[in-house]
Amino acid sequence: MTDQDRLEIEAAAFRGLVAHLQQRTDVQNIDLMNLAGFCRNCLSKWYLAAARERGVPMSDHEAREAIYGMPYGEWKDKYQREATPEQKRRYQETASQHAVIDIPEL
Repeated sequence: MTDQDRLEIEAAAFRGLVAHLQQRTDVQNIDLMNLAGFCRNCLSKWYLAAARERGVPMSDHEAREAIYGMPYGEWKDKYQREATPEQKRRYQETASQHAVIDIPEL
């Protein structure tokens, strides 16, 4: 496999993941964090970090919209529910396993 093949395959897999998460609006970010240690917000931060590492101007808002498929505030209004006490407890328990994302400044 060439480097270009790998790059294109990875990009297609990422697009598939993003499309899946955009369709699964029933899955809450806190549930993703509790189970996998990352969520849509993490993906948007990785996206933003990758853009900035390459010198591509991008705002947090633009990165979130790329992942959510709509403005973040709109997604929250339509789909985000208040976390339950159990979800909040589990979030605290799993905090040490949550993704750490360094976003470079432009």
